[in-house]
Parts: sequence; structure tokens; C-alpha cells
Amino acid sequence: MVKNIDYDVAIVGAGHAGCEAALACARMGLKTIVFTVSVNSIALMPCNPNVGGSSKGHLVREIDALGGEMGKNIDRTFIQSKMLNSSKGPAVHSLRAQADKDEYSRSMREVLENQENLTIKQAEVTDLLVEDGKAVGVRIYTNIEYYTKAVVLCTGVYLKARCLCGEAITYTGPNGLQAANKLSESLKNAGVIIQRFKTGTPARIDVRSIDFSKMEPQYGDNPIVPFSFSTDPDSIQKEQVKCYLTYTNEKTHDIIKSNLDRSPMYSGVIEGKGPRYCPSIEDKVVKFADKTRHQVFLEPEGLRTNEWYVDGMSSSMPEDVQIQMYRSVPGLENAHIVRNAYAIEYDCFKGKQLKPSLEFKKVSGLFSGGQSNGSSGYEEAAAQGLIAGINAARYVQNKEPLVIDRSEGYIGVLIDDLVTKDSFEPYRMMTSRAEYRLLLRQDNADIRLRRKGYEVGLISDEQLEALIYKEEEIKSEIKRLQGIRVGASKKTSDILNSLGSTPLGTAATLEELIRRPELNYDLIAPLDQERPIVSRAAIEQINIEIKYRGYLEREQRQVAQFKKIEDRRIPTDIDFSEIKGIRLEAQQKLNDFKPVNLGQASRIQGVSPADIQVLTVYLSMRDRENSL
Repeated sequence: MVKNIDYDVAIVGAGHAGCEAALACARMGLKTIVFTVSVNSIALMPCNPNVGGSSKGHLVREIDALGGEMGKNIDRTFIQSKMLNSSKGPAVHSLRAQADKDEYSRSMREVLENQENLTIKQAEVTDLLVEDGKAVGVRIYTNIEYYTKAVVLCTGVYLKARCLCGEAITYTGPNGLQAANKLSESLKNAGVIIQRFKTGTPARIDVRSIDFSKMEPQYGDNPIVPFSFSTDPDSIQKEQVKCYLTYTNEKTHDIIKSNLDRSPMYSGVIEGKGPRYCPSIEDKVVKFADKTRHQVFLEPEGLRTNEWYVDGMSSSMPEDVQIQMYRSVPGLENAHIVRNAYAIEYDCFKGKQLKPSLEFKKVSGLFSGGQSNGSSGYEEAAAQGLIAGINAARYVQNKEPLVIDRSEGYIGVLIDDLVTKDSFEPYRMMTSRAEYRLLLRQDNADIRLRRKGYEVGLISDEQLEALIYKEEEIKSEIKRLQGIRVGASKKTSDILNSLGSTPLGTAATLEELIRRPELNYDLIAPLDQERPIVSRAAIEQINIEIKYRGYLEREQRQVAQFKKIEDRRIPTDIDFSEIKGIRLEAQQKLNDFKPVNLGQASRIQGVSPADIQVLTVYLSMRDRENSL
């Protein structure tokens, strides 16, 4: 057996989670090696080549605020960009960008290849090396052992993967790439609990066989808003590609219904549970039988390919059924399928065996991030990979882990849900999962999390200084607006009338005018003659802080209450079955999950408010006894 002991951290997998984990460890000064089954699959987008979207855009902004790479990389490689939900309140605004998938992968690979302290190795990891309950390295297929101080699993959908297209089954990862068939058994031997999940992807169509005249064009935004707080908005203004919208119809649905017995999902061939919020077209037709049509978006896979992605028609139907199904859609009557739609099954881990730091409870120094934790989506994966990488590095550095709580970021909500709830299907981030949506907006992710990124060493002095300047700019401008009063003059009335706003009866401050629903900072400029130069980023925050102050203050009070139980730590040596008054089911759940604080305990399914009250009293009594 050949041993290699030159690395501090090993990252297993180089998808979106693995890339963030590897870059975080290397940038924090640790000698890092990242393993991938194929160097050509680094940051691969095997499903839809887009980044962001509802709630997912929040995650990308938070990744960027902490010092991750996803936001910067999509800013370099997008071909269409759009702010979703812009007609609604700022809490649900979410940026979404269509990527050139090959360029996205190439660009991220270039970043990894040129990152100091980081080595890329193409190899299948077959074994986890464990000594005295600690992860000490990995073994690869060629029997070489790499001894490290921490290991991060970012295996995505590759563990014992198999792809299904009707009756045709291939034992590969996505896009026909090699599956990782050996590692699952080694992880089970180390005490890791494994479950089986499933996801899927639609067909790719040759653009020359699409009739766009029967579809509705979808345009990007002008001006374009960047994902990264470090990207100069002027540098990314460019011509964008069009996407297109069409719909399924009753003929499509009839084809699907008449062939359900040939679908692996309904014939019992697929064992894994699929994502509820990203269903296949078969699922949509069965579960929403009253709907006569479903949206289908046609999106380009890149600027140098003829392949287009059929968003909304994921399927595992046999190829002959797929041909009929896609060709029943307006504009796709002559569609040529370049790549068939397929479902993919894979091994992943139960999140409850992880600490909030994403370290395994039973194996010290072993961390996990991404779809391997039972989530779905590139953004959820990247967010977990970043946190797992940061905490693996801090583990090696003998420092406390970085934990984002539910009041601080969508990343905190995502990870907390994964480690406190039994997931029976791939987890998808949604804005409705966050209790403090107005505080956790995508526009203020830098204000919320930039300092944490600086503390762990991923944010530079210059980036922190830019944040401080922005905060001071916002604060001073709001103060100035509060101090300027305008009278109820004819000139003021004429300006307000022209803006569709009611004239003043008495004098009012500029801040009070901005609070009106129909007005904002830009619109009242004619009434503000001494206005200083203020950045667009600061103006956005000024408008939100003024207009939503009452709601923001209410959520801040709720967060203060949340912090009281979140900060109440639970000692690790407690045996919950010995606490009288806690119900048996709750005792079992608490012993199973081993929550680190009262807040986490309160979110475990099967633990009631009454159980939490008993636990609170018990902890207080224990504290008094220990102080005597």
C-alpha cells in the first residue's frame, strides 16, 4: 500500500459543493486535494444550466458574501439574466441567470487549477480511512492512500448511481460519467447511514428542429444585475440570448397517461424518492390531473452548441414515448432529441447524522456537503460545500466551527432543516421555509454575512472596507433625508402631482415622502436639490429600510426572542431518556438527533412545546446544581 501524507484536507467530488469546499480550504491556507471521477466534470451542470431562481438566488448571494466562488463564476459566464418576482416585495426578489454550461465548467476549473494550495486528482475514491473514530484520509481505486487531517464528502449523485430511460438502465453517473460504486460500503462500515434518492432531467433538443414562431420569447433584464457583490455592474452589460415559453397540452398528457406502465417511476423499478418540488412531467400529469397544460421553457445550453434544454419536461419514459411526448408540444413537432431525458438514482446520507457544522457526529473530521446530504440543486449544494469546507479547515486549525443560524441567512435555514428534520425526499430551498424573509433578502446578504467571511479568512481587507463604506453611506444618507423638510408649496404640489402622489397639507421630510408607496428615492430627486452622489447599491437599501421600517423592526424583535432559545446550549452528555416529563417519542427523537441548543431541539419533528418547556426547566435546575 502506497501512502501519501502531504495534504491537510481531502475533498471527495468536484461538483458545485466540492468546488466551494476545495477553494475555501485552500484559501484558508490548508494544503488541499480534490478528487473527481473526471476532470472534465468539474462544476458540471448535468441538469438545467442556470444559477439562482426563487430563494436559490438568495443562497448564491450569501455564498458570495462569505467568500465563495459561484456568484463570480456565473457573472463571468451567463448568457441571460433576470430578477424574478420584481413586481412583488423585496423579500422574494431572486436573481436567476442562464449559464453557458461549458463555459461555466471551464471557468470554474480554471479557478481551481490556479488556486494556491489546491491539487486536483482524477480518481475514484473507494474507501474512507478511519482510526479511533476519526477520519484520517481516503484510499483511491489504484490503492494509493492519502492521509489527511479532515475529509469532506461532496459526492453529489455519483454514489452507486444508475440512470433510467424506460426499460433501459445504465449504471453510470450523469451524462454517462463513471459512477462511484465502492465508497458507499466503506462509509456504511464507518457508521454512516445511507438512503436512496432520485432526481431527473429532461431531453436536450437540436435547435435546428425547433419552431420558435409557435412560442413566446422570454427576454433578460436591462440593466443586468450581477450576482457577486465584487462584480462591477458596468462590466457585465451585454447582449443576451432569448429563451422561449410553450405549453404541454391534452395530447401530451394522453401520451403520458397511456404509457405510465412503462415509466420506471410507476412500474416500481425506481426505488429512490424524487423531489416533490421539481417533479417529472409524468408526476405533474398524474398529480395535477385537472390541469390541461403545463409550462415548458426552451433554454439554450450555451453559445457554441445547438443543444437546448426543455425546462419543465423532466422524464424517465422510454425513448419512443419521449419522442411522441415532446413532439406533441407546439414548436417541437419536428424535434430531434440529442440526449434523452432520464432519471438518476443514487446513494446519499441522512442529514440527522450531521452536526450544524456539517461534521458527522460519529466520525470526527468527516464533513459532508451538497446533494450527498439529501438536498437538490446546484445552489443548495454550493452553499453546503462552502460551509463544510470552512468548517473542515477550522477543524484542522483547532477553531470553533462557523454556524449560520436561521435568523442570519438562508444557508442557516437550509442546513438547520437538513440536520433537524427527517428528509424522505431531496430537499429544495424555498422562501417559505425562512421565518425572517424580510431580514434575509438577497440584496443585503453582504451586510448580513460579509464580516463572517472576513473572520474565517475568505474576505479581503478591501472587500470589508467596501462594505463598511456602503453601510456608512446608507446610514448617513437616511439621516440626511430625515433632516430635510419640504413645505406644502405650489412647486412641491406640482412635482408630487406629476408623480401621481397627493400634494402635501403640511411640511414633511424627504424620508416621509419616500415612505409613500408610489414614491422612492429616485423619484423625489426634484425635491432634493443638494443631493450627494450615492451608489445604486446604497439607494436600494435606503428605499427598503425606509419603506419597510416597521416590518423590519418587528422581525428584529422576533429574532431577539429566537436568539434566547437558540443561544441556550444543551450539554453533549445529556441522556434525554432520564428526564422525567418528556414524552417517550420526544426522548427517542432527542437522543437520536442530539440537538446542540434549545432552538434546534424545538424544530425536531416529534418534539412538542411541552417537551421543550420540561427540557428548559431541567437545564436550569442542572445549571443551579453545577454552580453550587
